[in-house]
Amino acid sequence: MNMGMRRGESEGLTYSMSADLFSKLRDDILAERLRPGEKLSEQRVCETYNVSRTPVREAMSRLTAEGLLEMIPNRGAFVLGFSPGDMDDIFTLREIYELQAVRWAIERITAGRLDELDEIMDFMEFYTEKGDTKKMMEINTNFHQLIYYASECRMLRHILSSYQIYIRHSRLTKAYSEAELPSILAEHRRIFDAFRDADAEKGVRAMRSHVENSRIRALSED
Repeated sequence: MNMGMRRGESEGLTYSMSADLFSKLRDDILAERLRPGEKLSEQRVCETYNVSRTPVREAMSRLTAEGLLEMIPNRGAFVLGFSPGDMDDIFTLREIYELQAVRWAIERITAGRLDELDEIMDFMEFYTEKGDTKKMMEINTNFHQLIYYASECRMLRHILSSYQIYIRHSRLTKAYSEAELPSILAEHRRIFDAFRDADAEKGVRAMRSHVENSRIRALSED
């Protein structure tokens, strides 16, 4: 370590490494590159991800708190991941929180954020016409994230952002198909119309329909 590095800088670097490692491990677990039941030792993580033990311990502690690892005394850490039932539960919980988020967001949104939401809709229309599913997935995330911020509830934003990550990276959920893009666009258009009309109940109905359809698209076996 650079002897001239201040304590705060060192702690900040360790935190950054831990957060980055946590994200990599989380995504590998969700995608089942690290499979359920697999043992995950600190030494293995150090060697695989080329990091020291301190960020490994912090990252594994966070993964345990999120239910993606299980620490068994005298045996070590084991990958849990998500089962199909877990993913179905996540969609159920997501619907509950999304409905509250859209209600608060419609009640609290600023003119600036409403303009941003309008701009996102323009991008959605553009990439739907292009048939670009990858960009639509990215913009869909931005659309929902803006709603979470507009709700002005930090805890709600944290919970829903986590669910978005679980759904987006899980091997158990499917990506958009090009044929689904017009329907996805229409669902978001109905949500946006509720914001434009300042109608929270209309927004709740539109969001409920969207989340239910998202569950069908993501978890269907076709």
